[in-house]
Formats: sequence, C-alpha cells, structure tokens
Amino acid sequence: MSSAPSVGFSFSQALCAQAAKSVTPVNEAPVIKTTPTLESTAQVSPKALLAADNWQRGEVQLCCVEKWHETHDVVSFRFQGLTPVKFNFKPGQFITFKLDINGDKVYRSYTISSSPSRPFSLVVTIKKIAGGVVSNYLTESLNVGDEVTVTGPDGIFNLVDIEADKYLFLSAGCGVTPMHSMSRWLCDTTTDSDIAFVHSAKTVDDIMFANSMATMASRSQHFNLNYVLESDDNQQNLTDKYASTSCESGRLSLATLVKLVPDYQQRTVFVCGPEPYMAAVKLMLEAAEFDMSQFNQESFGASSAMGLKAALESNPSTEQFMLSIGDKQVPLSGDQSLLDGIESAKIPIIAACRSGVCGACKCQVVSGTTVSSSQMALTQDEISAGFVLACSTKITSNVRLQM
Repeated sequence: MSSAPSVGFSFSQALCAQAAKSVTPVNEAPVIKTTPTLESTAQVSPKALLAADNWQRGEVQLCCVEKWHETHDVVSFRFQGLTPVKFNFKPGQFITFKLDINGDKVYRSYTISSSPSRPFSLVVTIKKIAGGVVSNYLTESLNVGDEVTVTGPDGIFNLVDIEADKYLFLSAGCGVTPMHSMSRWLCDTTTDSDIAFVHSAKTVDDIMFANSMATMASRSQHFNLNYVLESDDNQQNLTDKYASTSCESGRLSLATLVKLVPDYQQRTVFVCGPEPYMAAVKLMLEAAEFDMSQFNQESFGASSAMGLKAALESNPSTEQFMLSIGDKQVPLSGDQSLLDGIESAKIPIIAACRSGVCGACKCQVVSGTTVSSSQMALTQDEISAGFVLACSTKITSNVRLQM
C-alpha cells in the first residue's frame, strides 16, 4: 500500500457548511418531550398486525405512535400504518414524506433507520437543521397521533443491491441512519456477519443510537464498533459504559482507520454523511489505493445538485420536441428537463431532491431518446427497462413517458 497524504474531516466545519445552505424556518411549534412515549390514538391488535399485508412499494398513510430525542437536536419517530401493514424494504433505503407546510406542498426524503427484520413499524430519525423548513416542521410539530403520507421505498444504497462478505460502515452525523438499519438487519438475520463500524461525531453527546449500537456489538464477536470524536470530553465515560466500544480523538484519517480496522482493504465500504465528509473519505481511500469498485456512498447534497445542473445546462439546444404523457402533449426544448415538462403539464410528480439523487422522480421512457446526467438512484434492471430520473434527463427526440 502506498503512503497517503493526511486527509481529515472536521465535523464542525461540515455543520457550518450545512447551516450556510439553510432556508427560512417555519413558525415555532411546541417543544417535544425528551423521553419516549408509547401512547397511541388507536391500539392495533396483535391478530391484525400478524395478518397484515406487506407494503413493498407505493404511497401509504402512517400514524406516528412514538417520538423521542436521540440527541439534543435529533428526533426519532416510529410509525405504523393506519391500516396495519408489514413494511418490506431493503436495509438502507429511504421514504419520501408528502407534506403541506403553511399551504405549500413539500416533499422530503429521509432514510429509514429501523430494519425490515422488525416489520410492523418504521422509524425515521431526523436532525433539526437551523432554518430547515422540513426538519423544523417535523421535529417540532409532528406528534404522537398525527398522520402523514409517505411514498417509497427508494434508494440503491442498501444491502440487497450491494452485496458484500465483509462490511466497513463509515458514517458521520445523520449518515449513521442507513448504517443503523443495515447493522440491525445483519444482527437480526445472521450470527456471523463481519461488520466494522467507524462513526464520526463532534462530541459524545452527538452520538446517535449509542445504546442500540453497543448492544449489537456486545452480542457479536464479529461486530467491531468504533467512534472518532472531535472533542475528547467524556470519552472515558463512553468507553466505560460500553465495553465493546473503542474511541479515538480528532478527525478520521488513514492512520486512524488502519488502527481501528487493519483489514479495511479487504472490506466493502459503505459511506454516508455530510458532503464534505464523504468527499474526504473518498479522497483518503483513493490515495490509499483502495479498490474503489468496493466503495459505495449515499449522496444527498448541494455539490451533487450543482454538478447535475451544470450538466443539464451544457450544450443547450433550442430545438423543440414533443413530450407525450398519457393524453397530454407538452412542447419541450432540448435544454429543458423532463421534470420541467411534467410540471408544466400539471401532472403530479414527487421531486424531493431535484438533483438526481433521491430517485423519487423516476419515470419510464417507452419511446424516443433521452440523455441523462444522473442514474445514481436507478438499478441496472430499471435502466434497461427505460427508467430515467426526470430532474436530470433531457429529451433528444419526441418522447412518450409512462408515469
């Protein structure tokens, strides 16, 4: 292995960068309780749950049955179907909330932090972002007994579409949510999954799922759980409380990774966290001559959006084509996206990220030709079947869509 430059990640810098992208907050709402509550507006009988149908795809109405703080600014919600369902999804996938906030229709995608091995409810974990419209609305205003509509599940960053023998989970901040789902699935369904987990956080108090993760690690000799914390305050308390957990100070670097996971080169890597964190990890592994075919990352963020926007705006065309959707026909120029045409025709479509990342706006091209700047949320089977992401696809001829 060649020597690599020192590449580190500052969690505090990433938080500052994230805060700089914030938007106007919604009106203040009552602060939620800091301890779990199990009260529900309706009790579902065990018989009804056991007889419930599987939910694998599409829109579903949920009721919030539990709400609690993971940390001072991170809240988890547990949902059950208004009509009892068993939730069947791939560990690591996300759902998209369809919300009405102050009269505006808003869509936002969040990773499912629970596991399909516990199928009678869904847990979503949300970090409250300064000025964030949706995160503030949900963490402050959504309470036990409230109903929401979601769609999904989506996402190819999961344990089914990405196969591995030995896992290396690298996460920071709320990037731990898909890793928690994946870890829970592996621990619930197997007894010998080889998992190395390195999570980066600012302080001990910012660690999410600490109890749950430590319990899983303590029950498996093949689960290597580690934290890298920028602040060394209270680290001793953490390792004293969780004997199966190790902790390092500073930033994630190659030297730290080698110390915590000596065989990292033989593992399949899953990375999720703020964009600066993922970029730093990728650069670090590339410099270490890691086999990048075994590198997989979730991607939500501004850098992806800017890259896709630039791709869509390159080589602009003024040529006009016809976009056909059902009985509707929409003239569309070659420099407009499919999403532009679909929205101008007032056809309902969910576009949660609008940057070719979340996959919520996928649709099927049944005739005609297109060019896409992103396929990251599509499987190879979907691509072969003609599916594209509307927000990052332009037409190069007359096109007919199947919605």
